[in-house]
Amino acid sequence: MDCLVWLIHGLLILMLSASPLHTHAMPPPPPVNCNATGCVLQNSYGAWGDRKECHASSISYPTTEEEIRSVVAQANSKKQKIKVISKFSHTIPKLACPASAPENTILLSTAMYNSGIVIDSRNMAVTADAGVGLRDLIDKVEAAGLSLVAAPYWEGVSIGGLISTGAHGSSWWGKGGAVHDHVIGLNLVVPAGKSEDYAKIVELENLNPNFNAAIVSLGMLGVISKVKLSLVPGFKRSIINIFNNDTSFQDEFMDLAQKHEFADITWYPSRHVAVYRYDDRVPLNSSGDGINDFIGFQANLVLVSKSVRATEKALETARNVKGKCAMAASVVGFKKLAANGLKNNNLIFTGYPVVGPQGRMQTSGSCLHSPTTSTLSTCAWDPRIEGLFFYETTAIFPASKFRDFIHDVKKLRDLNPDNFCGVDVYNGFLIRFIKGSAAYLGHSEDSVVLDFNYYRADDPTTPRLNQDVWEEVEQMAFFKYGAKPHWAKNRNLAFLGVQQKYPKFTKFLAAKKQLDPQNMFSSNWSDDILFGKETIKGMGVPWKGNAYVQKIDTVTQPRGTSANQA
Repeated sequence: MDCLVWLIHGLLILMLSASPLHTHAMPPPPPVNCNATGCVLQNSYGAWGDRKECHASSISYPTTEEEIRSVVAQANSKKQKIKVISKFSHTIPKLACPASAPENTILLSTAMYNSGIVIDSRNMAVTADAGVGLRDLIDKVEAAGLSLVAAPYWEGVSIGGLISTGAHGSSWWGKGGAVHDHVIGLNLVVPAGKSEDYAKIVELENLNPNFNAAIVSLGMLGVISKVKLSLVPGFKRSIINIFNNDTSFQDEFMDLAQKHEFADITWYPSRHVAVYRYDDRVPLNSSGDGINDFIGFQANLVLVSKSVRATEKALETARNVKGKCAMAASVVGFKKLAANGLKNNNLIFTGYPVVGPQGRMQTSGSCLHSPTTSTLSTCAWDPRIEGLFFYETTAIFPASKFRDFIHDVKKLRDLNPDNFCGVDVYNGFLIRFIKGSAAYLGHSEDSVVLDFNYYRADDPTTPRLNQDVWEEVEQMAFFKYGAKPHWAKNRNLAFLGVQQKYPKFTKFLAAKKQLDPQNMFSSNWSDDILFGKETIKGMGVPWKGNAYVQKIDTVTQPRGTSANQA
C-alpha cells in the first residue's frame, strides 16, 4: 500500500470520527425558486433543475383540500398542465418536471398542506394530508400508542410523494414492506367538466377499480390530497447486525427474510462481507430506548463533506483503484464500529441488540431537522456546499431470479475484487424485501430490492472509475434478469421496456384515461419514465453475454446541466 493510500485511509478515519454526535444542521434548500419570469424546480441533490428542463409559469401553495380543488379547476378551465411537488425533492428521475411548454404549466406544492393528521384508534387507521412529512406522521401515531408498520429508510418524504413512487422499507411479513400496501383509502383531486366546476374530489377505497392505480401513480392521475393508512398497536424493534463472509448469502437471503420481520442484507463485495440485519418486532414493554440514526443521513460538518468529495474526485481523476479500496476499508470498518448509526440510548452505540420504539427505529434523517440556521453542518449531499454527488441504481428482482443474479455479479467481482471498491465507499449493495402487491405499478410477486450508490462526476462526459464493470452490473440486472427499476431512482436507461414488466400496466393506463383524460398531470419527462421512452443516443447497449461489452461514457448528469439523463 503506497503512501497516498495510507494517507487516504487515515484521512477517512479522521473525517468520519470528526462528525459530531449532536449538531445543528443547515436545513435543506427549498426545491423551487421563483422570480418574475416563472419558477424552477430542482431536486435535492442539485443534479437537475434549470429553466430549460424544469421551468413552470407559476406555483400555488394550497393549505386545504378545497384550495387544491380550486387550483386544479382553474388550471383545467385554462387548459393548463399541473405538476405536483412537495416540501421535499429527492426523486432522481425528472417525474415532477413540467412539460416542454412551461408557459402553460403550473406547479402545485403540498408543502403548506401539511397539518391534518387524524387518528382513528378504534379502527386502527390514520388519515393525513398529502403534504404531511413522514417524520411528523410517525411521531403523531407513536404518541397515540400506535405504530405504522412500513416506512422507507429515509424520512425526507411527504406522505403523498412516498406512496406515489412506491417507497418501501423491508419485509415479506404481513402486508409487506411497501407503504402503499398499507393504504386503505385516499382522496384524489382530478379534472372534471364545467358542470362539476372543472375539478372534483374522488374518494377511493380498495373496492374501487381505480384504487390500485392510484396508490402508485407517479403523480400522473391527479393530486393526492388525503391518505388513509392502517395502523397496529405500538411496538418496539430489536436489531442486531451480523457481519458474515459473503460466500453463501445468495442461498440464505430467503431464509433470513422469512425468519426476521424487517431483515435486510448489506453486501460489501470488495470486502467479501455480507451484513445480515436481524430485525424483529418485540413488545412495547421490552427494555430499551434505542434509535436508528443512520450514519449516511446524519448531519455532517461542511468541511467533512467537501473533503470526502474532493478526496474521491482526486481518486477518480487519477484512476486510483487502490485509493478507493482504502476508502472502502475505512468506511466499512467505521460503520461496524458505530453500528451504522444505531444508538442504544439516543447518544452512542454500546452493544447489541439495540431495542427501541418502532417510530425511532424504522426510518431516519436527522440531517433534515434543525432549529437553527447554522451553516457549519448539513446533509452531506447538499448542493450548496459542493459535498457528496452520487447516483443511485435500484433494481427489483422476482425472488426466484435473485440468486442467479448474485452468482453472476460474484463472477464479475472475482475477476478483480478491487473493481468493486467504489460502491463500498457508499453503502455497498443494500438488499431489501417487498411483498407482492395488488398495485398496478407495484410488484406482482414477492421481490428483492437491490440498491447501490456510486460516484457521479461533475462533467457528464467523464467516465466513472471501473465504469465498464458497473455498466455490466446494471445491464445484467435490467436486461438479462428483467429487473424492474424503482420509479423514483435510476437513470432513464433502466426504464427501457418497463411496460412489459408490469402485467397490469394496461389497467393503469385505463385508470389514467378515466381520471385524467387530457393528460393534465403528465409531461414529456414523466412519460419518458412511464413508457420507457429513452431517446438519447449513447445511453447504453443491451447485455451481450458474460464478457464486458462496449460501454458509454456519458452516464452522469452534473449540477446545472440539462441533458435528459438524470
